[in-house]
Amino acid sequence: MGVHASAQHDSAEAMALAAASAGDHDAFRQLTDPYTREIHLHCYRMLGSIQDAEDGLQETLLRAWRYLASFERRSSFRAWLYRIATNVCLRQRAHRPTDPLIVSEAIEALAPTISQAYNLSPYPDALLDEMETPFGNPAAEYDQYESVQLAFLAVVQLLPPRQRAVLILHDVVGFSAAEVADLLDSTVASVNSALNRARATVQQHRTAGRLPAVGSPAPDQVAQAFVERCVEAWQAADVAQLSDLLKADVVMGAPALGLHLNGRLAVCEFLANVPPREHRDRFRFTASRANRQPALAVYRLDAHGQTTAYRGWGIVVLRTDGGVVAGIAVFPDPSLMRVFGLPEQM
Repeated sequence: MGVHASAQHDSAEAMALAAASAGDHDAFRQLTDPYTREIHLHCYRMLGSIQDAEDGLQETLLRAWRYLASFERRSSFRAWLYRIATNVCLRQRAHRPTDPLIVSEAIEALAPTISQAYNLSPYPDALLDEMETPFGNPAAEYDQYESVQLAFLAVVQLLPPRQRAVLILHDVVGFSAAEVADLLDSTVASVNSALNRARATVQQHRTAGRLPAVGSPAPDQVAQAFVERCVEAWQAADVAQLSDLLKADVVMGAPALGLHLNGRLAVCEFLANVPPREHRDRFRFTASRANRQPALAVYRLDAHGQTTAYRGWGIVVLRTDGGVVAGIAVFPDPSLMRVFGLPEQM
């Protein structure tokens, strides 16, 4: 942004701020609208759940309106919103309950390994596409693509809340250590200490293979064709074809339930047998995208009396690597259909 354009922006923001402080709701929206999408994404990275991120965004906007008079312009209005949003997320951290029936079925299907569960849900690419080029430091360690990968977010969710906030604000959003210290009412020394610990933990997960390197996303047409091959192999319970589509160290799981399947043999056996082949016509799929990866919206046949429909069951996200599936994340949550702008039944 040039000097002249920056001055115009500052002048317009000052006028909107004055009007909003006087109670003008339209002026407040003018102030906040340029930042709502990135604040929503920040809440998602902090909380792991897109539904909780929506709650976090609304609470942030409510508090910003309520305490607008306290904004002293010592920092940018954007930074002030990040300050509020981060504190909202640090206080929230509520795990959204999952449908008991869905949980029961998923546990029966994925029972081989149960470990620590963590709050995580997919984020629609359609919302990511609304994001402009990041406002922050271009030298930030994680770009917008890597920082929305489910593997990265899963690791971030396991960090202590303060470390998570520091890592995201500094390495993802691009605030300096001094700015992060101001946002968190902390010191630069404390921020750097938390940042070093968070980075060390992330590196441990990377070394252990739980945070794989991220390649460039495949073109939409290529990804769509690949997803169709995966669905065809699953519907046919074709073990050989499924095996060809899976990486040797593929991982499959349901993060919110702490359930995992590791390796091609285990995942292939599961996909070939669950549910039984004669029941596979009870499922329908719609291609989608989430977290910059191909995804599937899953619908399941639901018959009640004279009414038969395929109702939303959840979202499955595929992490691809070199033309094969390296990760399968299962999110058995019907409410995700609304989040992805999909019909709740077919």
